[in-house]
Amino acid sequence: SNSSALSDLIIENISVGTVVSTEDGEDNVFGFASVLNVTTYKDKPCMKLLKQKIIESCPGKHKVEMETVLSGTTKRPAGIFLHGRMVNLPLEITLILHEQLVQDMDWAVDHAEGGEEERKSLNFGAFVILAPCTRDGASHSTIYKNFDDEVFSGNAEFTFPMDLSKLRRKGEGRSKTENEGDSDHVDVIVLTKDGHRTAMKELKTMIQV
Repeated sequence: SNSSALSDLIIENISVGTVVSTEDGEDNVFGFASVLNVTTYKDKPCMKLLKQKIIESCPGKHKVEMETVLSGTTKRPAGIFLHGRMVNLPLEITLILHEQLVQDMDWAVDHAEGGEEERKSLNFGAFVILAPCTRDGASHSTIYKNFDDEVFSGNAEFTFPMDLSKLRRKGEGRSKTENEGDSDHVDVIVLTKDGHRTAMKELKTMIQV
């Protein structure tokens, strides 16, 4: 499936990625964060499909910009920013997870073994976050599963809902728990590098009170 193919890319993407896990030999992972370069993995079927569905879901006023971000022709590359964690992971650990990812990106740029070409491929200029959320049918508000996505959304260039039906395989229906008022959705959050760093400062301020 496409989700397992993306998981394989995250595991393969050793330069920019971090996990929160136990050290008891059980390999229990409580959280992860990774950024996949849309150009490096452009030939992977799961990346092709993901980019296609993002662009299909993008509203007209942002479509040209979205196509440019995902085109692989920008001065600095764009990355699909994927992160997730257990719901009861302490906020302090959530912050460390994101801070470690930033450190990974900065370290990878400074220490790229593949020379200038690899350094450029790791120096991301934009991030595309796929943020799971629900919609409140009464207020039409968006409630993000991860509160940090709300912070990222507040610093985004633009956001838009992604039609999950476009990603469901043929014959897959909505789950029995889904209804029109409160069902599972994904927002696409498009951030510049500056927007991401500003969001990180806000996260730190919120958590370290």
